[in-house]
Amino acid sequence: MEMKYKLGAGIRRVEDERLVRGAGTYLDDIHAEGALRAVFVRSPHAHAAIERIDTQAASMAAGVVDVVTYRDVDSAGLLPLECLVEVPSHDSRPMARPPRLPLARDRVRHVGEPVAMIVAVDRLRGEDAAEEVIVDYAPLPAVTAVEAAVGQGALALWQEAPGNLCFDYRVGDAGGVDRAMAAADRVVSLAYPISRVTAFPLETRGAIAFWHEETERYEIVCGHQKPHQLKRELARQLGVEEDRVRVVVPADVGGGFGLKGGNFPEYALLLLAARRLKRPVRWSASRSEAFLSDDHGRDSHQKVRLALDAEGHFLALDFDCLANLGAYLAGHGPTPAIGNLGGLSGMYRIPAIAARVRGIFTNTQPLSPYRGAGRPEATYAIERLVDIAAAERGEDPVALRRRNLIPAGAMPYDTGFLFTYDSGDFEAVLDMAVANADFAGFPARRRASAAEGKLRGIGIACAIEQAGQIREETARIELGADGSVELYSGTVSNGQGHATAFRQLVGELLPIDVSAMVLVQGDTDRIAQGTGTYGSRSLSVGGAAAEAACRSILDQARRLAADELEVSEIDIQIEEGRFRIAGTDRSIGFSEIVQASGGLRASSVWQPAAPTFPNGVHVCELEIDPETGGLEVLRYTVVDDVGRVVNPLLVAGQIHGGVAQGLGQALGEQIFFDAESAQLLTTTPMDYFLPRAATMPSLSVTDRGTPARTNPLGIKGVGEAGTVGSLVAVVNAAVDALAPLGIRHLDMPLTPMLLWDVIRAARSGRA
Repeated sequence: MEMKYKLGAGIRRVEDERLVRGAGTYLDDIHAEGALRAVFVRSPHAHAAIERIDTQAASMAAGVVDVVTYRDVDSAGLLPLECLVEVPSHDSRPMARPPRLPLARDRVRHVGEPVAMIVAVDRLRGEDAAEEVIVDYAPLPAVTAVEAAVGQGALALWQEAPGNLCFDYRVGDAGGVDRAMAAADRVVSLAYPISRVTAFPLETRGAIAFWHEETERYEIVCGHQKPHQLKRELARQLGVEEDRVRVVVPADVGGGFGLKGGNFPEYALLLLAARRLKRPVRWSASRSEAFLSDDHGRDSHQKVRLALDAEGHFLALDFDCLANLGAYLAGHGPTPAIGNLGGLSGMYRIPAIAARVRGIFTNTQPLSPYRGAGRPEATYAIERLVDIAAAERGEDPVALRRRNLIPAGAMPYDTGFLFTYDSGDFEAVLDMAVANADFAGFPARRRASAAEGKLRGIGIACAIEQAGQIREETARIELGADGSVELYSGTVSNGQGHATAFRQLVGELLPIDVSAMVLVQGDTDRIAQGTGTYGSRSLSVGGAAAEAACRSILDQARRLAADELEVSEIDIQIEEGRFRIAGTDRSIGFSEIVQASGGLRASSVWQPAAPTFPNGVHVCELEIDPETGGLEVLRYTVVDDVGRVVNPLLVAGQIHGGVAQGLGQALGEQIFFDAESAQLLTTTPMDYFLPRAATMPSLSVTDRGTPARTNPLGIKGVGEAGTVGSLVAVVNAAVDALAPLGIRHLDMPLTPMLLWDVIRAARSGRA
């Protein structure tokens, strides 16, 4: 039977029709009868002692139902938020874990830290009452820049973290690196910042909290990537058994990007208020409040060195990073700093690599994983150095890369530094990208730009990343006798198109009509266990779990067919949706088996033995106006190996979105703090650059995949691939454009002011 939903088909997203009609179900579309509104009082200071909190006037304000401060939190026994990872220091010291309280008690340590919660009949009256809360602050010195938070004389945020050091993590062959550096023909080096950004999802964070008196259970509805993890965290904070907490993710979530994978102070506080008041309590962050209350992303200062021999072979790489963790540790706050360091190897043979990462506390919002979560930073390090090495050697950067690529015949390949690549043909991907980007025609295009007074550059980035991770995922499939199909998955869509992709997967594996298949996700009552969506794992791991459940369904149906046809299972073949006795015309349809059995169901838990390694080559071509500093990306080419492709339209969409976020950070996105007051200066979209339609060129996206060997579907993952290569591809292109002026490097973001200033300095001899 020919089915529409098959792997590899370019099917438009089934979700989109209702979304473009405005028929989506986001958090604000959910009605909660009698719900009250929560509003948070947040610190205006980056660092201050709290001397007094007076809520009397606020509690008497019109429409106010409750005011919650740290005293209520302490009385209820609400526990601090918890960091879920441990990063060992090189000397075996445990990681510093200062407490992150739901509401500040005696000190605030970043602008926007919650101090009190107002619960009112509506948002406007809650906001009015919040103005009536009197907090006496005694301002203290603050530090926001990670470089300024280390060393002698640096301001100390926490007694348990001398020198603001959370951890000092070291990995790799430091001795081998030192020996290679000493013997090298050339060592190139670079020190640079990776700018701080915010996730800025289309839908801000929010939640609706319920207390069910009859069952004594808490329920929270919120956009989230890991509902089961959130359930465990909230149960721990509230001091109750896990089965007394239910987390429900709405049918639609307007973007996650890593931000919505963690716990936040607001969630347990909303549940506490719902129980106190016996009414639902809801909260949604305004856009400005999101800048203040969301965890931020990236933010580190890196120093890297690359050693080469006389023939241009890579010998060693050394990486030293100061990672800003913010004032507190988010649930997975340290993960981006150390979790993807293996990407420093890139696609290359590098005999010795060593890395040191120091996690540092500052008076800023906590840091959390953000699309790529350390992968773009690692790719940036190696790919900027390769371009610098090529420039110093007077060599074509493509040729230098090709000389050092890991050959396809060496797969699987142990890099010697954290990662073992299971599959890939890096040279074929590079060759295709060079051809698709028309490198051969670039000199003529550069001359044409020069004739118009513009500076044109081309930049390349070879990007590889770890995806999937070694964590289990669950799936359950139920086929009803009435023809209904339900797939329960532990993954959670935050806009990626899961309903489409999982239909294609089930439609490929089972001979059924999946056009009306219902995908059930994000409800911890309906799905017993799930790990969630992050790290490009939904199809490589969640899909593999669904594949195992489908195989189990087929096995059940085969046994039932054998019984019905009165033969052994080994005599049964499945052809075009029917179970047939081999060599005969006797058969029974799959749908008949399902109907006769009253329905079939199967569950599975699948855990990969190793992660996958999506890889690709990005080529950015851009033009800079030296008179204004204006930069325009003219062409952008991606050739990606994401393994087996489920849906090329979804892959292209993920690449486009990832590249947009990478271009945003490369060209303008940055969270700014005032150097003297430590005030957050980027609190609205007017202050914070976001990529617009005019920022984005038409993208050329081509698949050149090799199947993964670490899951039965051969899928590698694509969610973060666009961002991993785009930051450095843009910077490499801009430096190439300005290289004739003697410019060796540019720090992100490449704003018109920065470019205009460096061009003016270069022309005046100050570069």
